[in-house]
Amino acid sequence: MSHDPTVNAGDIARLAGVGRAAVSNWRRRHDDFPQPIGGTTNQPLFSLRQVESWLRRYGKSYQVSLGDRVWQRLKAAGDLRLGELVAQAGTLLTSGESELEPELAGLVMEFAERHDPLTAYEFLCERYLEAHSRQLSVTRDDVAELMLRLVRADGLTLLDPACGVGTLLLPPVPGPSESDPVQTDAGQGWRPSRVLGQELSETSAAITAARLRLRGIRADVVAGDSMRFDGFPEVKADAVVCDPPFNERAWGYEELTGDPRWEHGLPPRGEPELAWVQHCLTHVRPGGLVAVLMPPAAASRKAGRRIRANMLRAGALRAVVALPGSDLWLLRRPKAGERPPSDVLILDATADLTLVEPAWLAYLDDRSDQTVRIIDLLADEVDMTPARHQRRDDVGRAFAQARDRFLAAAAAPPDLKVLDQPLDQPSTTLGDLIKEGLVSTSQAPPKMAADGGDVAVLTADDVLSGSAPSGLTTMQPGLIPIRPGDVVASYSGVRVMADGGAVLGPHLTLYRVDVRRLDPDFLAGHLRAAGGRVTTGSSRFDVRRTRLPRLSLKEQQAYGEAFRQLAVLEDALRETSTLGRTLIRLGLDGLADGHLQP
Repeated sequence: MSHDPTVNAGDIARLAGVGRAAVSNWRRRHDDFPQPIGGTTNQPLFSLRQVESWLRRYGKSYQVSLGDRVWQRLKAAGDLRLGELVAQAGTLLTSGESELEPELAGLVMEFAERHDPLTAYEFLCERYLEAHSRQLSVTRDDVAELMLRLVRADGLTLLDPACGVGTLLLPPVPGPSESDPVQTDAGQGWRPSRVLGQELSETSAAITAARLRLRGIRADVVAGDSMRFDGFPEVKADAVVCDPPFNERAWGYEELTGDPRWEHGLPPRGEPELAWVQHCLTHVRPGGLVAVLMPPAAASRKAGRRIRANMLRAGALRAVVALPGSDLWLLRRPKAGERPPSDVLILDATADLTLVEPAWLAYLDDRSDQTVRIIDLLADEVDMTPARHQRRDDVGRAFAQARDRFLAAAAAPPDLKVLDQPLDQPSTTLGDLIKEGLVSTSQAPPKMAADGGDVAVLTADDVLSGSAPSGLTTMQPGLIPIRPGDVVASYSGVRVMADGGAVLGPHLTLYRVDVRRLDPDFLAGHLRAAGGRVTTGSSRFDVRRTRLPRLSLKEQQAYGEAFRQLAVLEDALRETSTLGRTLIRLGLDGLADGHLQP
């Protein structure tokens, strides 16, 4: 394990007790301020030892808390092993055993003794989630607490078959202080009698188990694929909560065609979320409640129409609630001989989560005015999109909210100067930069698979869409860890990585630059301009022939910032495309029914 931890500008500001602007001023005003040793132009990384030495030399007060020192030691192992070490720290605190090296294990135990094991471990988990925020899908705390209240989880057996790092299974605990964590109260909030969790990643499963056990909760957390290898095949929980992985292509359609879990119909190949919903229903007792986060399109896609209809007829699907970024489906497993309801709750709560719980309780008490008749849904396309069924007197307000979100999501293009004649600048090629040592290239191992395992993989689709790594693979020789500032290119896209924590996937090329001499956004922009074709063996285009002007680092950074703004604009256009469709539909409805006027 490396013992030279790195820190970013935010870390330095926290250690010195100043704002980020002060750190930026130090970098500009002091020529001897430590130079970045990694990261990107916008998110440079510095040697912690060099920063501490500089702070001492200039008499700047600073404090590296014990928690920070433990975290920096863990982080020094690299992105690929970070999760594993956080999990091992949890094992150490819960069982006294771990594979951490003795010095680090001693620091972890000292940290736990100075505060308490739960507070210490939550501090490390919080830092881990911050560091891998783009790789780890974590349910928002307010949404997680809402889901638990809706299924009435207090005192019950609770199951999450895709538990991640345990967000949906944990009683709320106040966040620890960044500089000096204080003791927290694990007894606040709801408390189940027993918790069951399953997670594909062994690392995440181990972290979840440690977080639960440190709270004194009776827990059984297993690692494995819930779809293919159900860890609790005979269990009927009192309540089930789940935030399943969206857009999972290899969920087991071919192997699970005749699975008994599909009571309401075989999930289409492209609708894995409907497989998760039925899996959750299978694992709840009659009369038990299920809360599942779903992609908004699952409420209306034609491929899932039959399953939605069957769940409505059976009385299983009770509510669809629109939340920011996703829908919440609330289900109840019918009791034998029970008469199904005649209506279903459909609610748009994207602007205010506090609307959900009162509306759900009113629906359970048969006094809701926000329901839709099931017979009307079955006679149509079984489209349960909340915005479509919004009460007419809410259309104008919804239009205004959608318009505000649309405008807020917009990004401005860079302010570029128009020249009468193109600049005549000396240039070089990518091939020459590679020869000069300014750029190194890497590719994934031959025949590497990205359809299962514990290691996150950045795929070609991820590069094109700008999304977080969606592939998984097993630990094997030759994996290429991605670092912040790496330029990753596919046949159709180029991206500067803001975060590490994943490995390079098939059909991608990684370009790692010397940040002291070459700006990664500058390189990425020219690769995109050249067409993004990245294989040197292509008969049509050799990427090594990509031409770049020879500029100073400062001039490169100016170009790089413009290229970066164009990339941000592209991401914003992708987001506004979805918002725009909602805005158009609400505008048409409002103009047609008299709630809007020109």
